[in-house]
Amino acid sequence: MRRETDFFDVFRETLDKLDGEGILVVAGDPPNPMTIGWGTLGYIWHKQIITVLVRPTRYTFGLMEAARDFSVCVLPDQFARTLAICGTRSGRDTDKIKLCDLHPQKGLKSDAHFLAESEIHFECRIVHKHRLDPATLDPAIIKRHYPPRDFHMVYYGEILGIFRNE
Repeated sequence: MRRETDFFDVFRETLDKLDGEGILVVAGDPPNPMTIGWGTLGYIWHKQIITVLVRPTRYTFGLMEAARDFSVCVLPDQFARTLAICGTRSGRDTDKIKLCDLHPQKGLKSDAHFLAESEIHFECRIVHKHRLDPATLDPAIIKRHYPPRDFHMVYYGEILGIFRNE
């Protein structure tokens, strides 16, 4: 059973997972999960927003470009192996849903899928996106994170609903 919850009730827990093993962005139909370790939760344009970063070389990039909606799924600690697989295997040649025995569900407030295994999931609608601009990015960040100059696309998702598994 899922119940809708408040942004601030899941804020710390979501950031802790993001800073730890990561969380999943789920996009596409059929859905493809991809582990992320970078993102933000905040308030922009009078909306609760979650930002996710996807490199153009990732399979998920094409799915996000074709999508209107996506979900962000926070998994329990016992899913460390799943997070590792979804962060290192490509959806181009691997059915990560099948490999990890995940169970996608249709969104409750969006067209995006979420994973039944998630303890928290965010349903989001893309309201803006932009590619990181190396001309305005700190050179130390470029040196550390972008030696091949494969700058992320940043997707701003308006949070349509936040749900907790009970």
